[in-house]
Parts: sequence; C-alpha cells; structure tokens
Amino acid sequence: MPEATADLKAEIIALLRARDAVGLKQKLARWLPTDLAPIIAELPVERLALLFRLTSRELAAATFPYLELDAQHRLLKIMTPEQNAALLNALPPDDRTAFLDDLPLEHAMQLLSLLTPDERQVAQSLLAYPEHSVGRMMTLDFVAVRPEWTVREALDYIRQNGYDRETLNVVYVVDEQGRLIDDVRVRRFLLGSPDRPVRELMDGNYAALSPNDDRETALEVFRKYDRVALPVVGDGKKLIGIVTIDDMLDVADEEATEDIQKLGGSEAFDEPYTTTPLRHMIRKRATWLVVLLLGEMLTASAMAFFEHEIAKAVVLTLFIPLVISAGGNAGSQAATLVIRALALGEFKLREWWMVMRRELVAGTALGLILGLIGFLRIALWSMITPIYGEHAVRVAVTVGISLTGVVLWGSLVGSMFPLILKRVGLDPATSSAPFVATLVDVTGIVLYFSVAFFVLRGSLL
Repeated sequence: MPEATADLKAEIIALLRARDAVGLKQKLARWLPTDLAPIIAELPVERLALLFRLTSRELAAATFPYLELDAQHRLLKIMTPEQNAALLNALPPDDRTAFLDDLPLEHAMQLLSLLTPDERQVAQSLLAYPEHSVGRMMTLDFVAVRPEWTVREALDYIRQNGYDRETLNVVYVVDEQGRLIDDVRVRRFLLGSPDRPVRELMDGNYAALSPNDDRETALEVFRKYDRVALPVVGDGKKLIGIVTIDDMLDVADEEATEDIQKLGGSEAFDEPYTTTPLRHMIRKRATWLVVLLLGEMLTASAMAFFEHEIAKAVVLTLFIPLVISAGGNAGSQAATLVIRALALGEFKLREWWMVMRRELVAGTALGLILGLIGFLRIALWSMITPIYGEHAVRVAVTVGISLTGVVLWGSLVGSMFPLILKRVGLDPATSSAPFVATLVDVTGIVLYFSVAFFVLRGSLL
C-alpha cells in the first residue's frame, strides 16, 4: 500500500526542492494517475509545473486529464510553450479533445497550433464532430489485424504496436480497405494455437457505433452488450476509432448529474457545483423558480374562483395544504420513477399505455390509502374537539375523496408528462418534480372544491 497522502505530498515537495528527477519518478511510479492527481493538485502551481517538467512524459500525460479544469488551465499558463506542446502531444486523443472542448475557441486554437502536424490533424478531425457525439469521445489508439494472419503473426503485431494503445482487451479484424469485420477478445488469441488463422477465431457477432451517435445512444449500447470498448465505424463500415468504458463512465456520471439537477427544478450546470460562478448558478436557478412562481399564481386564481364556497365553509381551507401536497408528492414520485426508467431503457415510448395502466392501479391504491388516513384523521379528531363543526363527517368524506382523486391525478400527470416531452423531442428531465407538483397543485384545488361542492351541498354549501 502506498503511504499516506500527506506524507507523499511532503516527500514530493522535498524532491522538487532538490530537483531530484530520478527520485521523483521512482516515488510516483507506484501511484495510479487517478490517485495521484488530487494530491499534486494541492501543490502551488509553480511546484506543479516543476513536477510536470521533472517527471516522465508518460506519467504527466496520464495524470493531466484527472486534474480539475482550473488546475489544468493554471498549469498550462505557467509552463513554457515547448512544455505545453510536449504535454498536449502526449495526451490520448480523446482526453485532449475533451480538454480542448472546454476551452474558449481562441485559446483552443492557440493550443492546437502547438501540436505536431499529425496530432493536429487528429485533434481537428475529432473536434469537427458534433458536440456530445461519439466522434468527440473516440480515440484512434486501437489495434487491428487481418483475418488471413495466423495467431502468431497477430500476437507479434500486437507486441510491436500495442504498447501505447488505449486498450488491448479487444482486437479488431479489418479487411484490406480497413472495413471492420469482427472484434475478438484478446484471450482468444492467447489461448489459440499459434498456427491457427485469425478468421477461425471470429464469430461475426459485434456491435459498433457511428461517430455521429450521441452519448446517450453510446451509453445504451455499452450497457446492452457489456463491453469495455466499442468500435466506431464511418462510411462503408471503415474502422475509424474506438470508445472505451472509462469515457462512458464519465458520460453516465454527467448524464445522471444533469438529470438530477433538472429534476430538482433548475437548468443543468456546465461545471461542478463548487466551481460554478454564482451569477451563472443564480441565472440557471432563477429561470425555473420564476416559471414555478407564475404557475403557483394560478393556484391563487383557482382559489379566488371558489371564494364564495370558502367564505361559507372556512373549515375547508384547513385541508388545502394537505390535499395539494399529497397530489404534488405523488406526481413528483411518478415523474422521477418514469424519467429514470426512460433513461435506463426499461421501456419504450410506444409502451406508454403499460405505464399509464400501472399508474392507474398504483395511483388508485395510493389514493385510497391516503384518503382513508385523511378520513379517519378528521372523523376521529371530531370526536375529541368540535373544531370541524357539526358536519365533520361530510368534511372527512370530502377530504378522503379529494385525496384519492388528487393522488391518482398526480400519478397520471407525473408519469405521462415526461413521455409527452420525450415524444415531442424534448428532454423528459425538464418535467422536473417541482414543475409537476405545481401543475398538480392548481388542478388539485379545482378537484378539491368540486368534490366539496357536491358532498357539502345543502349543508355547509
């Protein structure tokens, strides 16, 4: 086990002061880049730049993508153009593309000019694909062999050309024109007879992505086929790159974060919470809060429509929060469950009737449970205190029926609204829980007083 991070940080500082490059390389060699990055990120930027100069280029390139974006920017600003060029040229193409994609265009163009002609061509070709597409995430570091080669020839080729490849778990088989024929797990090469042709290892079962596929599509394919890497094919099924599972894990994390932020009633943030500028956070949160406030104003309008009923039966106002909150909570539950199920591909949009049928049953059952509790609460309390008046039983019936109806309605709205948004091409996550709750609040008021009008007519009303 490596020593404690505090001790490592102190030793790194001592080695940097002594400019002991050999000792520094030996000390850092035992650490994985993902574990090392948060430790060295705490160093002053001058020491961090010195560390990147003294350590190996391979370690620097492997660690750089795991640094926070702010630390990456500060590091490049203090390093010389020559040092920046060496680092950027050593970065894996997919990590470099992700970094350049987060920069202002002018800054990105300056860094592109530091790349070698070959690496610049690679970077420009990847950046030319649409934002959030598979093409932006793929790397060109893969190993491809020919079907007519023997296993021995293929393994020799892998040994000669596989050192700096992104992954060797899967070896791709291509024809003379570079068209993808199959992918073969490397263990089949290791276990196969050396003189056996590669084509005999093939089974023809493989999945591939298009460079123009969006990230969510790629994530679904990874989940479906349980792969550590997937090939990316262009026109004519020509193999142009691969996407690896580490990038997909980052995508899954970002997509989940984005959906959660939208479900919470705000726009998705472009940066982590702690580094998002306050003005951007206020703007993204204020937009939805204003929309929700305007929606809640309709609740006041709905109550104004029933002002005569309220004046006659003031006791009804006691249960307004109870009724509308129950409906809003039910709607928020249903919306969250359906949005997550959609994201995981648990059902198709054409199966909306199945979702509605389930929510009809679940909403009715939940409504009856809450309605019964509401009825018993009022009925039993009226035996202790006369606060609900002589018509307490009718009030209890009103609240019980209203709770049943509004919970059922909230469940249906919460489950169907995300599907409607999906159908018209919008992000279902924008049907956030607060938005659904607001919508159910307004309609819940109407339902509550409509039930009260029929149940209490001739008594309180």
